[in-house]
Amino acid sequence: MTRLQRLVHANGGRPVLGAAVYFNDPIFLEIAARVGYQAAWIEMEHAPISFGEAADLCRVSQGLGLLTMIRVPDSRRESVLKAAECGPDIIDVPMANTPDVLEDLLAQARFAPLGARGCFSVSRALHYGLVDNLSEAQQRINDELCLMVQIETREAADRAEELCAVEGVDIFIGPADLAASLGVPGEPGHPLVRRAATTIVAAARRHGKHVASASGPADFGFWVDQGIDILFCTNDIVALRTGAELALREARDAVTRSRAESASEHGRR
Repeated sequence: MTRLQRLVHANGGRPVLGAAVYFNDPIFLEIAARVGYQAAWIEMEHAPISFGEAADLCRVSQGLGLLTMIRVPDSRRESVLKAAECGPDIIDVPMANTPDVLEDLLAQARFAPLGARGCFSVSRALHYGLVDNLSEAQQRINDELCLMVQIETREAADRAEELCAVEGVDIFIGPADLAASLGVPGEPGHPLVRRAATTIVAAARRHGKHVASASGPADFGFWVDQGIDILFCTNDIVALRTGAELALREARDAVTRSRAESASEHGRR
């Protein structure tokens, strides 16, 4: 059983709420864990995070008890294997449009007999070789590591049933890129996106898949109503930006009120 499965079961039907990390700073992870987030997404597709930094972020995240996902930059063997050696709970591959991407992921991330993952016996995933039995440790990883792919294009959405039929891979719906592919860029809450997402979720459930997604507050209700298992609802940059904007807005409001009160007082003299 994967750690995701255990956490979903423990949540009793409530989605696991997560936050994404776009720069290499453990402070945000510590804050996220303390305020109650349950999962961390280490972003390597768009953000300038190296594999060495991803391994360090995994150490911090898992030490804080967070379910830890690495989104790799692409589906190449090198990307998947290096991410796997970091020891995350989930590996997520973007832009999975065809079943062969899922089959390749299974081959690259699973040890024999389930796949053809190369052996690096001193990796973090294998506790630096500090295991009693290497073969048993490899099979434990086969059991516990969750593999995900992203459905985020029209092509992938149209093939959702086929993609979800591949055993051993869960589904992440990417609404922002899906919106662009469906001709409504910048509108992840558009009815076209929601209809496609509903179809994808239904296909995933028919095949016993877990489903993850990411969104802003305007779409939280939709994804919760879909019954998804993981919802990533912020990231370090958004949290920093919104906190800075809120403080500045409240300070400016205080200045405006103070000036208005001073002007009123002056007028009464």
